[in-house]
Amino acid sequence: MAKKILFVCLGNICRSPMAEFVMKKMVAEAGVAANYEIASAATSTDEIGNPVYPPARRKLQEHGISCDGKTARQMTRRDYEHYDYIIAMDHSNLRHIDRIIGSDTAGKVSLLMDFTDNPHDVADPWYTGNFEATWNDVEQGCTALLNLLETK
Repeated sequence: MAKKILFVCLGNICRSPMAEFVMKKMVAEAGVAANYEIASAATSTDEIGNPVYPPARRKLQEHGISCDGKTARQMTRRDYEHYDYIIAMDHSNLRHIDRIIGSDTAGKVSLLMDFTDNPHDVADPWYTGNFEATWNDVEQGCTALLNLLETK
């Protein structure tokens, strides 16, 4: 049975799609892609239907990753029922996820960087403009998450 992961950020145009496509590349390279279902969503409605933000798309392309066809969508209560892991990019996202799902009774919701030895929020490059720092966090977080899931 596939492990189902949903990455979540505010708009679903920078951080969460970066995490989605980084993780998809990692599971493919590890030969375990068939064991995973990976997607991303937003907590807000601001960017619904919009493609990945161009600087985020360029950062993925620098690493040979395509995000073609991805458009922003909002997380729903049904996502909570469907996914095994709901991975937020920052504490603000956690509060918005709680608003959408109610209570995390199944313990599915966590922060991406909590899987690392250096827990912190993934900085929002929409505001910082620093897509390299976001890339580094996403890569580190996804690596740690995949290592954990593959040892379970």
